[in-house]
Amino acid sequence: MNEQVLPKKIIKLAKKSGKIILNADRSALNINDKEGHGNFVTKYDKMVQDAIFDGLKKILPEANFVGEEDDEHAEITDGYTFIVDPIDGTTNFINDYKLSSISIGLLKDKEPFLGVVYNPYLREVFYAVKGQGAFCNGKQIHVSDKALEDSIVMFGTAIYYEELFEETMETAKNYLSHATDLRRSGSAAIDLCNVAAGRADAFFELRLCPWDYCAGSLIIQEAGGVCVGLDKQPLTFDKKQGVLAANKLENLL
Repeated sequence: MNEQVLPKKIIKLAKKSGKIILNADRSALNINDKEGHGNFVTKYDKMVQDAIFDGLKKILPEANFVGEEDDEHAEITDGYTFIVDPIDGTTNFINDYKLSSISIGLLKDKEPFLGVVYNPYLREVFYAVKGQGAFCNGKQIHVSDKALEDSIVMFGTAIYYEELFEETMETAKNYLSHATDLRRSGSAAIDLCNVAAGRADAFFELRLCPWDYCAGSLIIQEAGGVCVGLDKQPLTFDKKQGVLAANKLENLL
């Protein structure tokens, strides 16, 4: 496979799949509970994932595929592995909040190689290829140079995990005492991209799944920022973990 054509093909697929979200019949979402507090899935999560996987298999058939809505997840091995969140921000989607995204990450030999995050409501495509910079709708993006006291901090509430509620709020309070203000969007992938684009300056969530951060973590790094685990070590993509991101290392509390 010619790796140079991958971004265009995957962006085209993300945009096509985004039409499923935009054209959803809101009277027939078929909402079901998943494990964890406030964790939902709709028939459209599965429809979007199926459409993405069908397209990706034509683009890169030798790859492994890991999707949020899989009952069992493929093992991450050497070679190519796609890690996909078909609708990041399902609760937003259910409530017609119009703040959700499609996240497609591609690992090469277990390391992030390509990331695409598409917000269909704003028609914004964030993407990056390792070593080639980060872009939004074709325009190169960079993290801000703000100090923490001048920063907006995005965060996620790790809402599926009730045992993390208190620690999450304490962490948010700690950031709020240092930064200008906090924001909570409901889509970790969008939050990471907003840090990459300099619209916000830091992000944290105490537990995420790899499909939440695989694409966005590369986009931040290619935009000049940092994205690591809670221990400030490089992220892995085979387990749930907390995520810290910022425009610069000293803004990670």
